[in-house]
Order: sequence, then structure tokens, then C-alpha cells
Amino acid sequence: MKRRAGNLELIFLSVDGPATVSIISPLETMMKRAISILAAIAVVVLVSTGGALAQSPPAYGPNITLAQAKKVLTAAEAEANENNWPVVIAVVDTGGRLVLLERLDNVQFGSIEVARQKAYSATAYRRSTKVFEDALAGGGIGLRVLGLEGANPYEGGLPVIVDGKLIGGIGVSGVLPPQDGRIARAGADALSAAAKK
Repeated sequence: MKRRAGNLELIFLSVDGPATVSIISPLETMMKRAISILAAIAVVVLVSTGGALAQSPPAYGPNITLAQAKKVLTAAEAEANENNWPVVIAVVDTGGRLVLLERLDNVQFGSIEVARQKAYSATAYRRSTKVFEDALAGGGIGLRVLGLEGANPYEGGLPVIVDGKLIGGIGVSGVLPPQDGRIARAGADALSAAAKK
């Protein structure tokens, strides 16, 4: 038996020839475990941010006007009606204050507050609520979303951007989160599409 660099190496003699067995020291085991944990944390952070940290959020601009809010709501409602999805659509200004709210037929009344919260969250944090949903779904460090005041972790809230500035937000609730998100996208894109004409 001989010792080598903190590890214990045993040499056995057998009929087939010498066999070597290495025993890893407790310090080396702890170091490998620590490196594995740090690598796992790095992966969770990268996955849970979903690229959200790669780009800075848009700056706040002037408040959305009633006319602009009506265009956003009309486009979102058209998407909902086309798919026969009963939803509530909320449009807020840059301070998260309600500008317009529409409740389509046959939607649960609980969606009224959820739609408003999604619009508020998208405006307050200047990003899609899908970012929070993805972070939460990733677990680990993504669970920090639960501590963010006013952050709604369900897809369906988007900032409304005009000329690179955030002028308000839209929130949709009533169907599955990806469907809510699709309706919100139709509304949020209405003003940029109108500006290109």
C-alpha cells in the first residue's frame, strides 16, 4: 500500500497481475460536489431568465391615450372572438392604472382582477409576464419571482411599446395562459402595426 497526492492507492496482486484501486479523499469529494452544485446553479440561472437579462427593458414613455387603448383592446378582442375564447382584456397606463377593461360573454368574473394584474405586472416590470412564468417553472433560483410585489407569473401580460417606449400594458385572462398570451400579443402589436401604415 502506498499514498499518493492526498488519495489512497491500494495495489493488489492477483493471478492475472496487479490491480490498482484508488480511494478518493473526503476533500476531493467535497470539491467535486461543490463544482457540480455551482454548475447546476449557473444552468438554472441561464434557463430561468429565458434571455430576459440579455436585453434591457424599454424606457417609460408618455401614457397610453384612450384612442390608443381602444385600438389595443379592439385588436385583442378580434383575436379572442376569432378563436371563440371568452376573456377579460385590461389596458393600463405607465403607472399601472386602468384605462380600459372589457369582459367578453361567458368568462368567469375572477378573470377581471387577473387580467388587470397581468397588465400591471407587464407595465411595472417592463416585460412580459411569460418571463416570470418561465422563471418560476424553472424552479431553484427562479422561485425568487414569488417575492416580487405585483409580479404575475402567468402568460398573458405584455407591455405596450410605441417608438421604443413603454406607454402602457395589456393583460388578458380567461383561457389557458398561452392563449391569453396570444390575445395580448395581438393587442400589443396593434399600435406598432398602425404606425407602420
